[in-house]
This record gives sequence, structure tokens and C-alpha cells, in this order.
Amino acid sequence: MPETCLPVDAHRDGTVRPTPHAPRGLLSRLRPTAHAAGIAAFLLLVLVAGQAWGCPTCKDGVAESDPEGMNIARGYFYSILIMLAMPFTLAGSFGAYVWREMRRQERARLEGRDPFSEDDVTA
Repeated sequence: MPETCLPVDAHRDGTVRPTPHAPRGLLSRLRPTAHAAGIAAFLLLVLVAGQAWGCPTCKDGVAESDPEGMNIARGYFYSILIMLAMPFTLAGSFGAYVWREMRRQERARLEGRDPFSEDDVTA
């Protein structure tokens, strides 16, 4: 290993010497049993993922190819997507509002106007 790759330790007298032990990452500090447990959990997740069907209504509707059951399953799917998207939509809308107001106030300050006056309503 080249000398430039060794970790160094700066001392008070200004000298720089290699440290006796290189810093170790999280994975190198784990015991082999933890590695085995992590690999086993990952394999279990991969092998069982095909068996996870979700709610019984969706499972039965899709399995029987019932048009009404398929519509119910599709409705559940879209309602879950909307519920997952709602926090991001609200946070993004609030962030866009704050950004727009800060930009408006900065523009008013640069033009020498009162940034908090009600007469500036333009975007």
C-alpha cells in the first residue's frame, strides 16, 4: 500500500505520523453472526415477497378476474397512491409558497420598496 494512502495523525510538535490502526467502517466492525443474520433476512425477504398478497379483497378480486373485484382493487391502489403523495404535495406547496414570498420580498428590497406592503401582488 502506498504511503500516501495511510491514515495520518498530526501531533502538537507539527510532525505527521501514520496511525497504528486504520479507521474501520461499520461492516468491518460487525461480527460474522450479524453478517449471516443480515444475509438470511434479505434472502427471506426475497423468497417470501411473491407470497405477500396484500388485503384479501384485492387478492380475491384479482384471482377470480371479477370485473367488480378488479375495480375495487384498482380503487384501493389509487387511493393508496394518493395518500402516499399527499404529504409530499403539501410540503412542496408550502415550500413553493415560502420560496415565492422570499423572492418577492428580495425583489421589493432591491427596488427600494417596503417588502411587506400590500400593493405588490404580482408574481
